Amino acid sequence: MTMPNFLIIGAMKSGTTALYYYLAQHPQVYMSPVKEPDFFCSEAQTGRGDNPVSDAEAYQDLFRDASTEKAIGEASHCYLYEPEAVVRIQQCLSDAKFVAILRDPVDRAYSHFLHMVRTGTEPLTDFGQALQEEEVRADPHRSFQDYIGRGLYFDQLKRYFDAFGREPIKVFLYEDLSNSPVDTLQETFRFLEVDSSFVPDVSLRRNVSGYPRYNTLDNLLRRSGPIKDALKMHLPVKLRWRLSEAFDHVKTRNLTRPPTVGPGMRQRLVSIYREDILKVQGLINRDLSEWLQ
Repeated sequence: MTMPNFLIIGAMKSGTTALYYYLAQHPQVYMSPVKEPDFFCSEAQTGRGDNPVSDAEAYQDLFRDASTEKAIGEASHCYLYEPEAVVRIQQCLSDAKFVAILRDPVDRAYSHFLHMVRTGTEPLTDFGQALQEEEVRADPHRSFQDYIGRGLYFDQLKRYFDAFGREPIKVFLYEDLSNSPVDTLQETFRFLEVDSSFVPDVSLRRNVSGYPRYNTLDNLLRRSGPIKDALKMHLPVKLRWRLSEAFDHVKTRNLTRPPTVGPGMRQRLVSIYREDILKVQGLINRDLSEWLQ
């Protein structure tokens, strides 16, 4: 029975998709064909995830093709956010390693909002209004995304430090992967104890946020279905990555740059996040002063 020995745990909209695809290029790394099985999250238990795998046998089956790879992993950003996940992981994968990427929580929240608008999950198109609606939960029919709560990283990370200690947990910033992708990946390879001299192709951007020029095309490219899911599971790895790259390339070219968060809104959110940012700064020993601007 093969199970993962490392997990990419989040945060959402912080570069986990890019990291997943970059790591998968390494000959000593095996990544599950389903990127977000969400197996250890309540989303999988209730069927709310995009690719939920709630059955233990089906989860193990994701890693059936792993053979000589030293690092075997998957990437589900709900693992960082949901408190129950760390308990389930500790029960099943007590010796696992973990990789987290944190993003400026204001940028993360806005990117999350744009993603939900694009997928049709968020009916509101004004970021401020969406935050206000979430704060009071005025519409009982509206899905609760917790745009702000997902960026309160301190308690989320501390759960893992408390459960597993610091040594098996590597925390990066979004800027690390954006500004120095090869260096960041090679540091990840060292952490996973695979050949750190390997240089992956980091030219393609993954899971980019923005507004689609053509909604029909965007919906078609993102839509899941039984045929698409079967291809993910059964195509040879190299062909699967090539098709995925081609789809992502078209999706990215179909996007336009969204408007930025206004200064007033940014300052309001920074004030909400300030205390948590300072606590995270101490927890991971990284300078996060730019997040307070």
